[in-house]
Amino acid sequence: MVTGAVASLASVAALALLARAEGKGPLQPINATSHWLHGEKAAGCDALDASHTLLGFATHYASAVFWALPFEFWRARHRPSTAGTLLRGACVTSAVAAAIDYGVTPKRFTPGWELVLSKRSMVVTYAALAFGLAAGAKLAQAVGGHR
Repeated sequence: MVTGAVASLASVAALALLARAEGKGPLQPINATSHWLHGEKAAGCDALDASHTLLGFATHYASAVFWALPFEFWRARHRPSTAGTLLRGACVTSAVAAAIDYGVTPKRFTPGWELVLSKRSMVVTYAALAFGLAAGAKLAQAVGGHR
């Protein structure tokens, strides 16, 4: 849960910053994640509200926790001894997530970021997810007091 939470927060922060850099509202990418319920019009919403923001964040958070599970399974089996190895595993997990999110998943159930952000920003967000997975794993390790 810790790994997924940190990954979620890291990627949400990246989404907000990248949206701003592209001249969009900082809530638009996370609101766009609610497009599975509201349709593509969710991407145009920049207001903080339960219907778009809370639902979008909850969906994104659940997704980050979901992707943290195979990453933590890999980490438990391989016990990476260096930060570089840990980060490499997180990058592979994030790349698989991106490939599934945008290569296999039906359009209605994608993260929705493509409705707001450039492809470059989406790649950067998946990189932030990878860093969040690695940082979350280190935090979970420190909190849990084990390697």
